[in-house]
Amino acid sequence: MRALELVNVEKQFKKKRHESVKALNSVSLAVERGEVVGILGPNGSGKSTLVRVNSTLVIPDAGEVRVFGIDAVRNPRAAQRQMNRVSVEASFFKKLSALENLLYGAKLYGVTTGEALPRIREIFEQIGFDLKRAGEPMEHLSRGMQQKIALARALLTSPMLMLLDEPTTGLDPRSKKDVQALIKTIRTEHDASVLLCTHDMDEAEELCDRIGIMVNGNIIALDKPRRLKERYQQNGHLPSLEEVFMAATGASLEEMEASEADKAELAGVS
Repeated sequence: MRALELVNVEKQFKKKRHESVKALNSVSLAVERGEVVGILGPNGSGKSTLVRVNSTLVIPDAGEVRVFGIDAVRNPRAAQRQMNRVSVEASFFKKLSALENLLYGAKLYGVTTGEALPRIREIFEQIGFDLKRAGEPMEHLSRGMQQKIALARALLTSPMLMLLDEPTTGLDPRSKKDVQALIKTIRTEHDASVLLCTHDMDEAEELCDRIGIMVNGNIIALDKPRRLKERYQQNGHLPSLEEVFMAATGASLEEMEASEADKAELAGVS
C-alpha cells in the first residue's frame, strides 16, 4: 500500500474579474512507503497547493487523494492521523513557549503530557535545541529555531507521512543543514514517507529518492535524479539538476520566478 497516491487531481482558484487560475492540472503522483519524493518548481507552480490538498486543508475540484489507502477527501480526519505538515511559515502560538506549543500539538493527536515530555526532551537533543530555552516565547526564537520546533512538533506525533513545503527557505546555512539532517533522521529512524516541495536543487538531490519538476500546475517529469539527468544528457555530458530543469522547462528556476514576480506586479498595477 502506497503512503500517498494522487490520481488526476485538479484545483483552480478564482481571481479578480471573475477570472480563475488552475493551480493543479490533472496531477497524478505516488509516494511509496519509506520513500522521499521531491517536487521542484518556482513560486506559483502549484507546489504549496499540492501540499495543502494532500494535507486536506484544500478540497480538490476533481481526482482522488489517498493516504495509506484512506480516501483523504471523504475521510479527512482518518487521513490526518497518518500525516503531518511543515510549511515555509510554520504556525505557532507566538506568545506561548516552544514547550507549550509542543504539548498542545501532542494533545491534539491524543498524546498525554506524561507521554510527551520525555519524548520532547529526546527530540530537543536530536535537533540541538537548548532545554534552557524551552520556556521562551516562540516570538523570541529565530526562524531557524522555529522551523526546528515545527519539525519537532511533527516528529512528536510519529507521523507515517510527512508533507514538507519549503521547510528550509530563508534559513541561514547552518540552520538549513540542521533541518535537512533532521529530515534524514525522520526518514531513517521513524520509517516515515516524505513529500518535499522545494526550489532548492541541492536539497532535492541530497534528500530525495525521486524528483519531480512542476510548472503551471503540471508535473512534467518525475524520476530518480540519475535517470532525470540521463534523459537530458547530450554528447555524453551528464547535466546538473539545474540544467535538467532548464532543458525540461526552457528556462532556469530564477528566470521563471522573475517572470512570475513580473506578472504579479502587472496584475497589481492593472
